[in-house]
Amino acid sequence: MEQLELALFVVRLVFGLSLAYHGYNKVFGSGGLTGTARWFGSIGMRWPQVQARLAAATEIGAGLLFAVGFLTPYAAAGIIGVMAVATWAAHRHNGFFIFNKGQGWEYTLSIAVVAWAVATIGPANFSVDEHFELHWSGWTGAWIAGALGLGAAIVQLAICYRPVRE
Repeated sequence: MEQLELALFVVRLVFGLSLAYHGYNKVFGSGGLTGTARWFGSIGMRWPQVQARLAAATEIGAGLLFAVGFLTPYAAAGIIGVMAVATWAAHRHNGFFIFNKGQGWEYTLSIAVVAWAVATIGPANFSVDEHFELHWSGWTGAWIAGALGLGAAIVQLAICYRPVRE
C-alpha cells in the first residue's frame, strides 16, 4: 500500500468512525435521544425529536460509509451537510476557535473540508468503492459532496431552523 493509499485509509477511518461514534452518542449517550432533542430545540430547530434522529442517523450512516469508502462522495455529502448545519445553528456566533465559550466553528469546518477533500481525491484503493469500481473522484466527487452536502444543509436550515430572537 502506497503512502497516499494508507493516508487516505487512515483519514477515512478516523474521521468516519469518529463521526459515527458522535451519532451513536446522540442516541446512547447520557441524555439519549431525549437530551439530544432537547438540545436541538434549545438552538432553534423545529421538530427537535425528528432532528435528533436525523442527525444521529446521518452521522452514523455517513460516518460508517466514509470509513469503509463506500459511496464516498455521498457519504462526504452527509458529513458536509451535518457539519454545515452544526456550524450555522450552533457554532457560528461563538467565533472561530473550538476552545471559545460555546465552541467555535473551527472543528466543524475542518471535518467538512476533510470530507470534501477525500471525495475529491477519491477513497483510494483500500475501499469498497474501489472493489466495485465506483470512481467518482475529481470534479465529480467534489461536486457531488459539496453541492449535495451544502444544498441539503441549506434546505434543512430554511425549513427547520427558527432561532429565538433575543
